[in-house]
Amino acid sequence: MNNSYAAVIAPNTVRIERTLPGPIERVWAFLTESEKRRQWLAAGDMELKEGGAVEHVFRNSELTGHDGSPPPKYAAHAGESRMHGRITACEPPRLLAYEWSEGENASHVRFELTPQGDAVHLVLVHSRLPDREEMLSVAGGWHTHLGILVDKLEGRESEGFWPTHTRLEAEYEKLIP
Repeated sequence: MNNSYAAVIAPNTVRIERTLPGPIERVWAFLTESEKRRQWLAAGDMELKEGGAVEHVFRNSELTGHDGSPPPKYAAHAGESRMHGRITACEPPRLLAYEWSEGENASHVRFELTPQGDAVHLVLVHSRLPDREEMLSVAGGWHTHLGILVDKLEGRESEGFWPTHTRLEAEYEKLIP
């Protein structure tokens, strides 16, 4: 399951699942604490309450130490980029949902965690995506970021972010109609 592809579950929504080493509190910390989240996604403060602010400070070219340069379409994201949103649901340590960006056209991301013995089942749903191009980017991005998270939790070194994302986005190009 840790290499399975995101699935399109609605015209503007993708869902991706992973099995992570637990316990659930550890995985929750990697979703919500800036220093831990920085290791696989983005740093930034998060007010863990409904309506609370979310900041993501992305440095995708620095996630693994051998991330390479982004492809031309993502050149604007070669350095630091920021995203702000608002928490829409927070039930520690099982549910975290927030707007992915600000404004009326913001997409939405939802993380659900369920303990399974020593492991944790993660379901990530990213919805309100405006078009297929964004769906391809989001599916490839989450697949790449979650792969880095799995590696961090299992104590392994990850492949570089940009080479992996570029490969996966090309694969999603063939998979998502």
